[in-house]
Amino acid sequence: MTEAVDPDPGEDVPDDHVVPATVPSPVPALPRPGAVVGALPGLTRIAAATGLNATRWGLLTTLRLSRRLLQALRDPAAAAALAQELGVTVATVLDLARAVAGGTPVPQALARAVEVEEAQVVAGEVDERRDGSLRKRGAELLARSRDVWDDQQEHPAYARILEELAPDEARVLVLLARSGPQPSVDVRSGGPVGRVHSQLIAPGLTMVGARAGLRHVDRVPAYLDNLHRLGLVWFSREQLDDPMEYQVLEAQPDVLEAMHAQRFTKVLRRSIHLTPFGVDFCEAVLLADDGPPGGPGSVG
Repeated sequence: MTEAVDPDPGEDVPDDHVVPATVPSPVPALPRPGAVVGALPGLTRIAAATGLNATRWGLLTTLRLSRRLLQALRDPAAAAALAQELGVTVATVLDLARAVAGGTPVPQALARAVEVEEAQVVAGEVDERRDGSLRKRGAELLARSRDVWDDQQEHPAYARILEELAPDEARVLVLLARSGPQPSVDVRSGGPVGRVHSQLIAPGLTMVGARAGLRHVDRVPAYLDNLHRLGLVWFSREQLDDPMEYQVLEAQPDVLEAMHAQRFTKVLRRSIHLTPFGVDFCEAVLLADDGPPGGPGSVG
């Protein structure tokens, strides 16, 4: 609807002219705190609400939530109802209730619960992306297995294994590949009559360090442990067919010292072998195509 106003006396205005009146635009009203907080989800909404303690609404929300949390500790049904309302698990509600019952203010307890919930969400998203990536890589691997033109010869783990080998460990592998399984002995107490009270005096004594020409002979046990961890060697409880191998080993100073450490001792003969995977690794990575240089048993 328009309103007629008097024209300027100095102007000639037609008799039928009508000037519309100016209507001011309404000032937008600020949203109430409850309306803003109500748009937030779950624990975040409640945490924001209890943070508005300057208002009566926020204070009442804090008191009501405190009572409901304390009730949740006594009543499983109340805990389940509150968890459903907040969109969290019952365990989260109970943790929150215990914190409040222990004297933690509700806003602080809620802030902590929100941080934990957000961290779990982020971790879940990371796990989901990782699982999706693994499934994708698995599908690609199966697709390659059906590809008749895929002629990859070397195992994909060989490159990683090379990065985890010490130079001396490579020489141990070459020794096993060229000279075959190596003897080892365990020296135990108790003599030949049973093993009921037998104690291990010296385990895994070998001549691998000397035969392979290692720089750090004292590290042989650690080298063998790492090679076993990588799936390249295995330790057999069976002895080798040639007894001469053990006669030479048992004449070594460290073996003699262990044998004379107690009055009654015995020697258990073992052996060290390459695994089938270790054999393939040595042939693909460490050994020359034209055979072992220097003849059998040599380490170049």
